[in-house]
Amino acid sequence: MEDKEILALYRARAEDAIAETAKKYGRYCHTIAYNILHSDEDSEECVNDTYLRAWAAIPPQWPERLATFLGKITRNLALDRWKLVAAEKRGMGQVVLALDELEECVPAADDTAQIADDLALTAALERFLGGLSVEARRIFLRRYWYLSPIKTIAADFGIGESKVKMVLLRARNELKQCLEKEGINL
Repeated sequence: MEDKEILALYRARAEDAIAETAKKYGRYCHTIAYNILHSDEDSEECVNDTYLRAWAAIPPQWPERLATFLGKITRNLALDRWKLVAAEKRGMGQVVLALDELEECVPAADDTAQIADDLALTAALERFLGGLSVEARRIFLRRYWYLSPIKTIAADFGIGESKVKMVLLRARNELKQCLEKEGINL
């Protein structure tokens, strides 16, 4: 079923909307949650919560890309759950590694003054990503948006892990320079 048809089901408040969403995007959302949580049960719970959030949000929101909309909800729910679990027991693999890698080139999230700069940061990130090669952009997003392990990225792209690490290192350095040039405090 096409996204327009699924959104029409949401608009009509038809319960089939959730079933069709699950059919088309269930594996996609589960992969996002699993890359963060490394638990099938917690991932399934996040995916189910994603469907509920989508049901509550559509309408009034009308996402242009349903996959991106659902992916963002899933990612945020999984990160929230990860923070809860990580508070109980520290260290959970890829999330810590990926966030540590970006720590030196992304502004602190807990600074209240930073909230006003979010739009500028978003625009700067979009410009930065637009300036990367297609391969570098895809690798960067797979690592830092989807939180995929380097080994998985290398296998999916048919390249060595060392190349993935080098692409990420160069991209982080470029990101840091870009943000500094834009006047965004790190």
